[in-house]
Amino acid sequence: MVVPVAFFAVFFAYPVSAIVGRGLQIDGVWQFGRIGEVIGRADIQHVLWFTTWQALASTALTMVIALPGAYVFARLDFPFKRLLRAVVTVPFVLPTVVVGTAFLALLGRGGLLDELWGIRLDTTVWAILLAHVFFNYAVVVRTVGGLWSQLDPRQEEAARVLGAGRFAAWRRVTLPALGPAVAAAALMVFLFTFTSFGVVQILGGPTFATLEVEIYRQTAQLLDLSTAAVLSLLQFAAVGAILAVHAWTVRRRESTLKLVDPAGTARRPRGAVQWALLGGVLTTILLLVLVPLGVLVERSLDGPGGYGFGYFRALTSSDASGGTFLVPPIEAVANSLEYALVATGIALAVGGLAAAALTRKAGRLVRGFDALLMLPLGVSAVTVGFGFLITLDKPPLDLRASWILVPLAQALVGVPFVVRTMLPVLRAVDERLREAAAVLGASPLRVWREVDLPMVRRALLVAAGFAFAVSLGEFGATVFIARPDNPTLPVAVARLLGRPGELNYGQAMALSTILMVVCAAALLLLERIRPDRSGEF
Repeated sequence: MVVPVAFFAVFFAYPVSAIVGRGLQIDGVWQFGRIGEVIGRADIQHVLWFTTWQALASTALTMVIALPGAYVFARLDFPFKRLLRAVVTVPFVLPTVVVGTAFLALLGRGGLLDELWGIRLDTTVWAILLAHVFFNYAVVVRTVGGLWSQLDPRQEEAARVLGAGRFAAWRRVTLPALGPAVAAAALMVFLFTFTSFGVVQILGGPTFATLEVEIYRQTAQLLDLSTAAVLSLLQFAAVGAILAVHAWTVRRRESTLKLVDPAGTARRPRGAVQWALLGGVLTTILLLVLVPLGVLVERSLDGPGGYGFGYFRALTSSDASGGTFLVPPIEAVANSLEYALVATGIALAVGGLAAAALTRKAGRLVRGFDALLMLPLGVSAVTVGFGFLITLDKPPLDLRASWILVPLAQALVGVPFVVRTMLPVLRAVDERLREAAAVLGASPLRVWREVDLPMVRRALLVAAGFAFAVSLGEFGATVFIARPDNPTLPVAVARLLGRPGELNYGQAMALSTILMVVCAAALLLLERIRPDRSGEF
Protein backbone atom coordinates (compact mmCIF):
# COMPACT_ATOMS: atom_id res chain seq x y z
CA MET A 1 0.00 0.00 0.00
CA VAL A 2 3.01 2.33 0.29
CA VAL A 3 3.15 3.30 -3.39
CA PRO A 4 -0.61 3.87 -3.86
CA VAL A 5 -0.87 5.84 -0.59
CA ALA A 6 2.13 7.99 -1.51
CA PHE A 7 0.78 8.58 -5.02
CA PHE A 8 -2.63 9.71 -3.79
CA ALA A 9 -1.14 11.77 -0.99
CA VAL A 10 1.18 13.73 -3.31
CA PHE A 11 -0.92 14.02 -6.46
CA PHE A 12 -4.45 14.11 -5.06
CA ALA A 13 -4.75 14.98 -1.37
CA TYR A 14 -2.00 17.61 -1.42
CA PRO A 15 -3.21 19.62 -4.47
CA VAL A 16 -6.88 19.45 -3.43
CA SER A 17 -6.23 20.46 0.20
CA ALA A 18 -3.83 23.19 -0.91
CA ILE A 19 -6.27 24.91 -3.25
CA VAL A 20 -9.13 24.58 -0.73
CA GLY A 21 -6.86 25.99 1.98
CA ARG A 22 -5.78 28.88 -0.21
CA GLY A 23 -9.40 29.71 -0.92
CA LEU A 24 -10.52 29.63 2.73
CA GLN A 25 -7.49 31.25 4.37
CA ILE A 26 -6.61 34.92 4.68
CA ASP A 27 -3.18 35.66 6.20
CA GLY A 28 -3.07 32.14 7.57
CA VAL A 29 -6.44 32.42 9.33
CA TRP A 30 -9.25 30.07 8.32
CA GLN A 31 -12.39 31.86 7.18
CA PHE A 32 -15.03 29.18 7.80
CA GLY A 33 -17.74 31.82 7.81
CA ARG A 34 -17.16 32.06 4.07
CA ILE A 35 -18.91 28.69 3.66
CA GLY A 36 -22.21 30.06 4.91
CA GLU A 37 -21.83 33.22 2.82
CA VAL A 38 -21.30 31.26 -0.40
CA ILE A 39 -24.09 28.76 0.25
CA GLY A 40 -26.46 31.63 1.03
CA ARG A 41 -25.97 33.30 -2.35
CA ALA A 42 -28.97 32.98 -4.67
CA ASP A 43 -26.87 32.14 -7.74
CA ILE A 44 -25.03 29.36 -5.89
CA GLN A 45 -28.28 27.94 -4.54
CA HIS A 46 -29.57 27.83 -8.11
CA VAL A 47 -26.44 25.91 -9.17
CA LEU A 48 -26.83 23.47 -6.26
CA TRP A 49 -30.50 22.94 -7.05
CA PHE A 50 -29.87 22.38 -10.76
CA THR A 51 -26.95 20.03 -10.08
CA THR A 52 -29.08 17.88 -7.79
CA TRP A 53 -32.33 17.73 -9.71
CA GLN A 54 -30.72 17.18 -13.12
CA ALA A 55 -28.68 14.32 -11.61
CA LEU A 56 -31.85 12.79 -10.15
CA ALA A 57 -33.73 13.25 -13.43
CA SER A 58 -30.83 11.85 -15.47
CA THR A 59 -30.57 8.85 -13.16
CA ALA A 60 -34.29 8.09 -13.29
CA LEU A 61 -34.43 8.47 -17.07
CA THR A 62 -31.34 6.30 -17.53
CA MET A 63 -32.72 3.52 -15.32
CA VAL A 64 -36.08 3.50 -17.12
CA ILE A 65 -34.45 3.32 -20.56
CA ALA A 66 -31.52 1.01 -19.70
CA LEU A 67 -33.10 -1.66 -17.45
CA PRO A 68 -34.93 -3.34 -20.40
CA GLY A 69 -31.56 -3.41 -22.15
CA ALA A 70 -29.98 -5.06 -19.11
CA TYR A 71 -32.61 -7.81 -19.28
CA VAL A 72 -32.19 -8.33 -23.04
CA PHE A 73 -28.40 -8.63 -22.84
CA ALA A 74 -28.63 -10.89 -19.77
CA ARG A 75 -31.44 -13.30 -20.68
CA LEU A 76 -31.85 -13.27 -24.47
CA ASP A 77 -29.56 -14.73 -27.10
CA PHE A 78 -29.56 -13.03 -30.50
CA PRO A 79 -27.16 -12.44 -33.42
CA PHE A 80 -24.34 -9.90 -32.96
CA LYS A 81 -25.05 -9.71 -29.22
CA ARG A 82 -21.39 -9.37 -28.26
CA LEU A 83 -20.78 -6.68 -30.86
CA LEU A 84 -23.83 -4.71 -29.71
CA ARG A 85 -22.72 -4.92 -26.09
CA ALA A 86 -19.42 -3.36 -27.15
CA VAL A 87 -21.26 -0.69 -29.15
CA VAL A 88 -23.43 0.42 -26.22
CA THR A 89 -20.29 0.67 -24.08
CA VAL A 90 -18.56 3.04 -26.52
CA PRO A 91 -20.34 6.16 -25.12
CA PHE A 92 -19.14 5.36 -21.60
CA VAL A 93 -15.46 5.47 -22.57
CA LEU A 94 -15.91 8.50 -24.82
CA PRO A 95 -14.70 11.81 -23.41
CA THR A 96 -17.58 13.95 -22.19
CA VAL A 97 -16.43 16.63 -24.61
CA VAL A 98 -17.06 14.26 -27.51
CA VAL A 99 -20.46 13.31 -26.05
CA GLY A 100 -21.38 16.97 -25.89
CA THR A 101 -20.09 17.52 -29.43
CA ALA A 102 -22.11 14.58 -30.78
CA PHE A 103 -25.35 15.91 -29.30
CA LEU A 104 -24.48 19.41 -30.44
CA ALA A 105 -24.26 18.03 -33.99
CA LEU A 106 -27.62 16.34 -33.49
CA LEU A 107 -29.59 18.90 -31.48
CA GLY A 108 -27.74 22.20 -31.86
CA ARG A 109 -27.72 25.05 -34.35
CA GLY A 110 -27.31 23.58 -37.83
CA GLY A 111 -27.70 20.09 -36.40
CA LEU A 112 -29.72 17.26 -37.87
CA LEU A 113 -32.97 18.15 -36.09
CA ASP A 114 -32.51 21.83 -36.91
CA GLU A 115 -32.08 21.06 -40.62
CA LEU A 116 -34.97 18.58 -40.83
CA TRP A 117 -37.62 20.15 -38.59
CA GLY A 118 -36.18 23.42 -37.30
CA ILE A 119 -35.89 22.03 -33.77
CA ARG A 120 -33.01 23.11 -31.52
CA LEU A 121 -32.50 21.57 -28.09
CA ASP A 122 -29.02 22.82 -27.24
CA THR A 123 -29.00 25.18 -24.25
CA THR A 124 -32.06 23.24 -22.97
CA VAL A 125 -32.11 20.76 -20.14
CA TRP A 126 -33.43 18.03 -22.47
CA ALA A 127 -30.19 17.98 -24.43
CA ILE A 128 -28.27 17.52 -21.17
CA LEU A 129 -30.56 14.72 -19.94
CA LEU A 130 -30.41 12.82 -23.24
CA ALA A 131 -26.64 13.14 -23.38
CA HIS A 132 -26.38 11.79 -19.83
CA VAL A 133 -28.55 8.79 -20.75
CA PHE A 134 -26.35 8.22 -23.80
CA PHE A 135 -23.22 8.32 -21.63
CA ASN A 136 -24.50 6.15 -18.76
CA TYR A 137 -26.59 3.55 -20.62
CA ALA A 138 -23.72 1.05 -20.47
CA VAL A 139 -23.27 1.49 -16.70
CA VAL A 140 -26.73 0.00 -16.10
CA VAL A 141 -26.47 -2.64 -18.83
CA ARG A 142 -23.12 -3.92 -17.57
CA THR A 143 -23.67 -3.60 -13.83
CA VAL A 144 -27.25 -4.89 -13.64
CA GLY A 145 -27.12 -7.08 -16.75
CA GLY A 146 -23.85 -8.66 -15.66
CA LEU A 147 -25.40 -9.81 -12.39
CA TRP A 148 -28.75 -10.70 -14.00
CA SER A 149 -27.01 -13.07 -16.42
CA GLN A 150 -25.47 -14.94 -13.46
CA LEU A 151 -28.72 -15.42 -11.50
CA ASP A 152 -30.06 -18.96 -11.66
CA PRO A 153 -33.30 -18.81 -13.73
CA ARG A 154 -34.49 -22.04 -12.10
CA GLN A 155 -35.34 -20.12 -8.93
CA GLU A 156 -37.88 -17.99 -10.76
CA GLU A 157 -39.16 -21.08 -12.61
CA ALA A 158 -39.67 -22.86 -9.28
CA ALA A 159 -41.79 -19.95 -8.03
CA ARG A 160 -43.97 -20.20 -11.13
CA VAL A 161 -44.38 -23.95 -10.63
CA LEU A 162 -45.63 -23.17 -7.12
CA GLY A 163 -48.37 -20.96 -8.57
CA ALA A 164 -46.84 -17.50 -8.87
CA GLY A 165 -47.50 -15.53 -12.04
CA ARG A 166 -44.66 -14.30 -14.26
CA PHE A 167 -44.61 -10.81 -12.73
CA ALA A 168 -45.08 -12.07 -9.15
CA ALA A 169 -42.22 -14.54 -9.56
CA TRP A 170 -39.97 -11.81 -10.92
CA ARG A 171 -40.96 -9.37 -8.17
CA ARG A 172 -40.46 -11.84 -5.30
CA VAL A 173 -37.41 -13.76 -6.55
CA THR A 174 -35.39 -11.86 -9.14
CA LEU A 175 -35.98 -8.25 -8.08
CA PRO A 176 -34.70 -8.69 -4.49
CA ALA A 177 -31.55 -10.37 -5.87
CA LEU A 178 -31.04 -7.54 -8.36
CA GLY A 179 -31.71 -4.82 -5.78
CA PRO A 180 -28.08 -4.19 -4.76
CA ALA A 181 -26.93 -4.12 -8.40
CA VAL A 182 -29.72 -1.73 -9.38
CA ALA A 183 -28.87 0.50 -6.43
CA ALA A 184 -25.16 0.40 -7.28
CA ALA A 185 -25.84 1.28 -10.92
CA ALA A 186 -28.18 4.12 -9.95
CA LEU A 187 -25.61 5.51 -7.54
CA MET A 188 -22.86 5.39 -10.16
CA VAL A 189 -25.08 7.14 -12.72
CA PHE A 190 -25.99 9.77 -10.12
CA LEU A 191 -22.30 10.26 -9.33
CA PHE A 192 -21.31 10.75 -12.97
CA THR A 193 -24.21 13.14 -13.67
CA PHE A 194 -23.82 15.04 -10.40
CA THR A 195 -20.19 15.82 -11.35
CA SER A 196 -20.90 16.34 -15.07
CA PHE A 197 -18.64 18.90 -16.70
CA GLY A 198 -17.97 18.52 -20.44
CA VAL A 199 -21.57 17.73 -21.39
CA VAL A 200 -23.03 20.67 -19.45
CA GLN A 201 -20.23 23.02 -20.52
CA ILE A 202 -20.99 22.40 -24.22
CA LEU A 203 -24.76 21.85 -24.19
CA GLY A 204 -25.86 23.98 -21.25
CA GLY A 205 -24.63 27.31 -22.55
CA PRO A 206 -24.81 30.24 -20.12
CA THR A 207 -28.14 29.07 -18.69
CA PHE A 208 -27.23 25.83 -16.92
CA ALA A 209 -24.26 25.02 -14.71
CA THR A 210 -23.46 22.09 -12.44
CA LEU A 211 -21.16 22.39 -9.45
CA GLU A 212 -18.23 21.26 -11.60
CA VAL A 213 -18.95 23.86 -14.29
CA GLU A 214 -19.38 26.59 -11.66
CA ILE A 215 -16.08 25.61 -10.00
CA TYR A 216 -14.39 25.99 -13.39
CA ARG A 217 -16.05 29.38 -13.96
CA GLN A 218 -15.13 30.69 -10.51
CA THR A 219 -11.55 29.42 -10.85
CA ALA A 220 -10.61 30.08 -14.49
CA GLN A 221 -12.80 33.05 -15.41
CA LEU A 222 -13.52 34.96 -12.19
CA LEU A 223 -10.39 33.92 -10.22
CA ASP A 224 -12.57 33.61 -7.09
CA LEU A 225 -10.72 30.81 -5.27
CA SER A 226 -12.75 31.34 -2.11
CA THR A 227 -16.07 30.50 -3.76
CA ALA A 228 -14.47 27.67 -5.77
CA ALA A 229 -13.03 26.18 -2.55
CA VAL A 230 -16.43 26.15 -0.84
CA LEU A 231 -18.06 24.53 -3.87
CA SER A 232 -15.28 21.92 -3.98
CA LEU A 233 -15.92 21.06 -0.33
CA LEU A 234 -19.65 20.71 -1.01
CA GLN A 235 -18.99 18.41 -3.95
CA PHE A 236 -16.47 16.42 -1.93
CA ALA A 237 -18.99 15.87 0.89
CA ALA A 238 -21.73 14.82 -1.54
CA VAL A 239 -19.44 12.44 -3.43
CA GLY A 240 -18.18 10.93 -0.18
CA ALA A 241 -21.74 10.16 0.90
CA ILE A 242 -22.58 8.65 -2.51
CA LEU A 243 -19.48 6.44 -2.49
CA ALA A 244 -20.19 5.25 1.06
CA VAL A 245 -23.67 4.11 0.05
CA HIS A 246 -22.25 2.56 -3.13
CA ALA A 247 -19.67 0.57 -1.16
CA TRP A 248 -22.45 -0.75 1.08
CA THR A 249 -24.52 -1.92 -1.90
CA VAL A 250 -21.47 -3.61 -3.47
CA ARG A 251 -20.75 -5.52 -0.24
CA ARG A 252 -24.37 -6.70 -0.11
CA ARG A 253 -24.22 -7.83 -3.72
CA GLU A 254 -20.97 -9.76 -3.18
CA SER A 255 -22.01 -11.48 0.04
CA THR A 256 -25.61 -12.57 -0.46
CA LEU A 257 -25.84 -14.16 -3.91
CA LYS A 258 -24.95 -17.55 -5.38
CA LEU A 259 -24.15 -17.08 -9.04
CA VAL A 260 -24.08 -19.47 -12.00
CA ASP A 261 -22.28 -19.53 -15.33
CA PRO A 262 -23.87 -16.81 -17.52
CA ALA A 263 -23.34 -18.96 -20.62
CA GLY A 264 -26.27 -21.16 -19.62
CA THR A 265 -28.84 -18.51 -18.68
CA ALA A 266 -29.50 -16.81 -22.06
CA ARG A 267 -31.89 -18.28 -24.64
CA ARG A 268 -33.53 -17.34 -27.90
CA PRO A 269 -36.54 -14.96 -27.58
CA ARG A 270 -39.85 -16.78 -27.18
CA GLY A 271 -43.26 -15.24 -27.53
CA ALA A 272 -44.46 -11.88 -28.76
CA VAL A 273 -43.50 -10.06 -25.56
CA GLN A 274 -39.82 -11.04 -25.68
CA TRP A 275 -39.56 -10.31 -29.40
CA ALA A 276 -41.19 -6.92 -28.88
CA LEU A 277 -38.83 -6.18 -25.99
CA LEU A 278 -35.81 -7.13 -28.11
CA GLY A 279 -37.05 -4.92 -30.93
CA GLY A 280 -37.63 -2.02 -28.56
CA VAL A 281 -34.13 -2.30 -27.09
CA LEU A 282 -32.51 -2.50 -30.53
CA THR A 283 -34.48 0.58 -31.62
CA THR A 284 -33.36 2.41 -28.48
CA ILE A 285 -29.73 1.55 -29.20
CA LEU A 286 -30.15 2.78 -32.78
CA LEU A 287 -31.70 6.12 -31.81
CA LEU A 288 -29.82 6.77 -28.58
CA VAL A 289 -26.33 5.48 -29.41
CA LEU A 290 -25.81 5.02 -33.13
CA VAL A 291 -27.61 8.14 -34.43
CA PRO A 292 -25.59 10.68 -32.35
CA LEU A 293 -22.32 8.96 -33.26
CA GLY A 294 -23.35 8.76 -36.92
CA VAL A 295 -24.31 12.44 -37.02
CA LEU A 296 -20.93 13.32 -35.50
CA VAL A 297 -19.16 11.48 -38.33
CA GLU A 298 -21.49 13.01 -40.95
CA ARG A 299 -20.79 16.55 -39.72
CA SER A 300 -17.03 15.92 -39.82
CA LEU A 301 -17.32 15.03 -43.52
CA ASP A 302 -19.83 17.72 -44.55
CA GLY A 303 -17.59 20.56 -45.68
CA PRO A 304 -18.36 23.80 -47.56
CA GLY A 305 -17.66 22.14 -50.90
CA GLY A 306 -19.66 19.00 -50.17
CA TYR A 307 -18.78 15.75 -48.50
CA GLY A 308 -15.10 14.97 -48.20
CA PHE A 309 -12.10 15.07 -45.89
CA GLY A 310 -11.57 18.83 -46.04
CA TYR A 311 -11.92 19.33 -42.29
CA PHE A 312 -9.51 16.48 -41.61
CA ARG A 313 -6.95 17.99 -44.03
CA ALA A 314 -7.37 21.36 -42.31
CA LEU A 315 -6.19 19.76 -39.06
CA THR A 316 -2.67 19.57 -40.48
CA SER A 317 -2.31 23.36 -40.63
CA SER A 318 -2.07 25.68 -37.65
CA ASP A 319 -3.20 28.62 -39.82
CA ALA A 320 -6.55 26.93 -40.51
CA SER A 321 -7.52 27.13 -36.84
CA GLY A 322 -7.37 30.92 -36.84
CA GLY A 323 -4.67 31.12 -34.20
CA THR A 324 -6.41 28.73 -31.80
CA PHE A 325 -3.22 26.63 -31.51
CA LEU A 326 0.50 27.21 -31.75
CA VAL A 327 0.82 23.92 -33.63
CA PRO A 328 -1.37 22.10 -36.20
CA PRO A 329 -4.41 20.60 -34.41
CA ILE A 330 -3.55 17.14 -35.73
CA GLU A 331 -0.61 17.07 -33.30
CA ALA A 332 -3.16 16.77 -30.51
CA VAL A 333 -3.73 13.17 -31.66
CA ALA A 334 -0.10 12.16 -31.13
CA ASN A 335 0.07 14.13 -27.87
CA SER A 336 -3.02 12.41 -26.49
CA LEU A 337 -1.80 8.93 -27.44
CA GLU A 338 1.59 9.51 -25.83
CA TYR A 339 0.09 10.99 -22.66
CA ALA A 340 -2.51 8.20 -22.41
CA LEU A 341 0.12 5.45 -22.77
CA VAL A 342 2.22 6.93 -19.97
CA ALA A 343 -0.87 7.49 -17.81
CA THR A 344 -1.93 3.88 -18.40
CA GLY A 345 1.45 2.62 -17.20
CA ILE A 346 1.20 4.74 -14.04
CA ALA A 347 -2.41 3.69 -13.42
CA LEU A 348 -1.56 -0.01 -13.82
CA ALA A 349 1.37 0.23 -11.42
CA VAL A 350 -0.52 2.18 -8.75
CA GLY A 351 -3.90 0.47 -9.26
CA GLY A 352 -2.40 -3.01 -9.48
CA LEU A 353 -0.55 -2.58 -6.19
CA ALA A 354 -3.67 -1.12 -4.58
CA ALA A 355 -5.84 -4.02 -5.80
CA ALA A 356 -3.29 -6.54 -4.52
CA ALA A 357 -3.28 -4.82 -1.11
CA LEU A 358 -7.06 -4.77 -0.96
CA THR A 359 -7.27 -8.56 -1.41
CA ARG A 360 -5.56 -9.00 1.95
CA LYS A 361 -7.79 -9.03 5.02
CA ALA A 362 -6.52 -6.00 6.88
CA GLY A 363 -9.61 -4.55 8.53
CA ARG A 364 -11.19 -1.12 8.31
CA LEU A 365 -8.02 0.66 7.19
CA VAL A 366 -7.92 -1.19 3.89
CA ARG A 367 -11.70 -0.84 3.37
CA GLY A 368 -11.36 2.91 3.92
CA PHE A 369 -8.54 3.02 1.39
CA ASP A 370 -10.80 1.21 -1.09
CA ALA A 371 -13.32 4.06 -0.83
CA LEU A 372 -10.53 6.65 -1.08
CA LEU A 373 -9.44 5.22 -4.43
CA MET A 374 -12.83 6.12 -5.93
CA LEU A 375 -12.73 9.78 -4.89
CA PRO A 376 -10.93 11.04 -8.04
CA LEU A 377 -14.02 10.01 -10.04
CA GLY A 378 -16.17 12.43 -8.09
CA VAL A 379 -13.95 15.18 -6.72
CA SER A 380 -13.73 18.18 -9.02
CA ALA A 381 -11.15 17.52 -11.71
CA VAL A 382 -10.97 21.29 -12.13
CA THR A 383 -9.84 21.58 -8.51
CA VAL A 384 -7.23 18.87 -9.05
CA GLY A 385 -5.89 20.50 -12.20
CA PHE A 386 -5.65 23.97 -10.71
CA GLY A 387 -4.20 22.43 -7.55
CA PHE A 388 -1.41 20.93 -9.66
CA LEU A 389 -0.46 24.40 -10.87
CA ILE A 390 -0.21 25.98 -7.41
CA THR A 391 1.44 23.06 -5.55
CA LEU A 392 3.78 21.30 -7.97
CA ASP A 393 5.81 24.43 -8.62
CA LYS A 394 8.72 24.09 -6.22
CA PRO A 395 11.64 21.64 -5.89
CA PRO A 396 11.73 18.71 -5.53
CA LEU A 397 8.35 18.58 -7.33
CA ASP A 398 8.60 21.51 -9.72
CA LEU A 399 6.61 19.91 -12.54
CA ARG A 400 4.71 22.83 -14.04
CA ALA A 401 6.97 22.89 -17.11
CA SER A 402 7.20 19.11 -17.36
CA TRP A 403 5.19 16.98 -19.80
CA ILE A 404 4.63 14.37 -17.03
CA LEU A 405 2.07 16.61 -15.34
CA VAL A 406 -0.68 15.68 -17.82
CA PRO A 407 -0.22 11.88 -17.52
CA LEU A 408 -0.19 12.17 -13.73
CA ALA A 409 -3.57 13.94 -13.77
CA GLN A 410 -4.96 11.39 -16.24
CA ALA A 411 -3.66 8.47 -14.15
CA LEU A 412 -5.64 9.71 -11.15
CA VAL A 413 -8.83 9.02 -13.12
CA GLY A 414 -7.54 5.71 -14.49
CA VAL A 415 -6.55 4.15 -11.16
CA PRO A 416 -10.15 3.57 -9.92
CA PHE A 417 -10.99 1.70 -13.13
CA VAL A 418 -7.89 -0.49 -12.75
CA VAL A 419 -8.77 -1.31 -9.15
CA ARG A 420 -12.45 -2.03 -9.83
CA THR A 421 -11.54 -4.25 -12.79
CA MET A 422 -8.79 -6.28 -11.12
CA LEU A 423 -10.13 -6.54 -7.58
CA PRO A 424 -12.92 -9.12 -8.18
CA VAL A 425 -10.53 -11.34 -10.14
CA LEU A 426 -7.78 -11.14 -7.51
CA ARG A 427 -10.29 -11.93 -4.77
CA ALA A 428 -11.38 -14.99 -6.71
CA VAL A 429 -7.87 -16.50 -6.56
CA ASP A 430 -7.83 -19.32 -4.00
CA GLU A 431 -5.53 -18.27 -1.16
CA ARG A 432 -4.51 -21.93 -0.72
CA LEU A 433 -2.73 -21.81 -4.08
CA ARG A 434 -0.54 -18.99 -2.83
CA GLU A 435 0.10 -20.81 0.43
CA ALA A 436 1.02 -24.00 -1.38
CA ALA A 437 3.51 -22.15 -3.58
CA ALA A 438 5.04 -20.50 -0.51
CA VAL A 439 5.35 -23.84 1.29
CA LEU A 440 7.21 -25.19 -1.74
CA GLY A 441 9.77 -22.41 -1.37
CA ALA A 442 8.53 -19.71 -3.73
CA SER A 443 9.27 -16.11 -2.79
CA PRO A 444 6.38 -13.61 -2.63
CA LEU A 445 7.42 -12.20 -6.02
CA ARG A 446 7.50 -15.66 -7.59
CA VAL A 447 4.11 -16.51 -6.02
CA TRP A 448 2.69 -13.45 -7.75
CA ARG A 449 4.36 -14.36 -11.04
CA GLU A 450 3.44 -18.05 -11.03
CA VAL A 451 0.01 -18.02 -9.32
CA ASP A 452 -1.69 -14.62 -9.55
CA LEU A 453 -0.41 -13.28 -12.85
CA PRO A 454 -1.64 -16.14 -15.09
CA MET A 455 -5.13 -15.80 -13.58
CA VAL A 456 -5.36 -12.02 -13.79
CA ARG A 457 -3.52 -11.48 -17.08
CA ARG A 458 -6.68 -10.92 -19.10
CA ALA A 459 -8.21 -8.70 -16.41
CA LEU A 460 -4.95 -6.73 -16.44
CA LEU A 461 -5.32 -6.16 -20.18
CA VAL A 462 -8.93 -5.04 -19.70
CA ALA A 463 -7.84 -2.68 -16.92
CA ALA A 464 -5.15 -1.27 -19.21
CA GLY A 465 -7.72 -0.70 -21.95
CA PHE A 466 -10.12 1.14 -19.66
CA ALA A 467 -7.31 3.22 -18.16
CA PHE A 468 -6.11 4.12 -21.66
CA ALA A 469 -9.61 5.13 -22.82
CA VAL A 470 -10.43 7.30 -19.80
CA SER A 471 -6.95 8.86 -19.82
CA LEU A 472 -7.36 9.70 -23.50
CA GLY A 473 -10.57 11.58 -22.74
CA GLU A 474 -9.73 13.32 -19.45
CA PHE A 475 -10.68 16.99 -19.73
CA GLY A 476 -11.45 18.67 -16.40
CA ALA A 477 -7.90 18.70 -15.03
CA THR A 478 -6.08 18.64 -18.38
CA VAL A 479 -7.70 21.88 -19.54
CA PHE A 480 -5.61 23.70 -16.91
CA ILE A 481 -2.27 21.98 -17.38
CA ALA A 482 -2.06 21.11 -21.10
CA ARG A 483 0.35 23.54 -22.73
CA PRO A 484 -0.74 25.49 -25.85
CA ASP A 485 2.03 23.86 -27.88
CA ASN A 486 1.04 20.37 -26.67
CA PRO A 487 -2.78 20.23 -26.54
CA THR A 488 -4.67 17.01 -25.93
CA LEU A 489 -7.62 15.95 -28.07
CA PRO A 490 -10.40 16.91 -25.61
CA VAL A 491 -8.79 20.29 -24.95
CA ALA A 492 -8.37 20.89 -28.69
CA VAL A 493 -12.04 20.04 -29.32
CA ALA A 494 -13.24 22.38 -26.58
CA ARG A 495 -11.08 25.26 -27.83
CA LEU A 496 -12.26 24.83 -31.42
CA LEU A 497 -15.91 24.77 -30.32
CA GLY A 498 -15.32 27.93 -28.31
CA ARG A 499 -14.33 29.90 -31.41
CA PRO A 500 -16.76 31.11 -34.10
CA GLY A 501 -16.58 30.00 -37.69
CA GLU A 502 -17.64 27.01 -39.74
CA LEU A 503 -14.07 25.80 -40.17
CA ASN A 504 -13.42 25.66 -36.42
CA TYR A 505 -16.71 23.81 -35.92
CA GLY A 506 -15.86 21.31 -38.67
CA GLN A 507 -12.38 20.70 -37.26
CA ALA A 508 -13.89 20.08 -33.81
CA MET A 509 -16.17 17.47 -35.38
CA ALA A 510 -13.21 15.89 -37.19
CA LEU A 511 -11.09 15.70 -34.03
CA SER A 512 -14.05 14.28 -32.09
CA THR A 513 -14.52 11.62 -34.76
CA ILE A 514 -10.85 10.64 -34.53
CA LEU A 515 -11.11 10.40 -30.74
CA MET A 516 -14.31 8.36 -31.00
CA VAL A 517 -12.70 5.89 -33.44
CA VAL A 518 -9.66 5.40 -31.20
CA CYS A 519 -11.82 4.80 -28.11
CA ALA A 520 -14.16 2.45 -30.00
CA ALA A 521 -11.23 0.44 -31.37
CA ALA A 522 -9.79 0.06 -27.87
CA LEU A 523 -13.16 -1.07 -26.54
CA LEU A 524 -13.79 -3.60 -29.31
CA LEU A 525 -10.38 -5.05 -28.57
CA LEU A 526 -11.32 -5.30 -24.89
CA GLU A 527 -14.48 -7.24 -25.76
CA ARG A 528 -12.35 -9.91 -27.42
CA ILE A 529 -10.11 -10.40 -24.39
CA ARG A 530 -12.63 -9.71 -21.62
CA PRO A 531 -12.65 -12.53 -19.02
CA ASP A 532 -15.91 -13.89 -17.66
CA ARG A 533 -15.62 -11.80 -14.50
CA SER A 534 -13.78 -8.61 -15.32
CA GLY A 535 -14.93 -6.30 -12.58
CA GLU A 536 -17.77 -3.85 -12.17
CA PHE A 537 -17.28 -2.10 -15.53
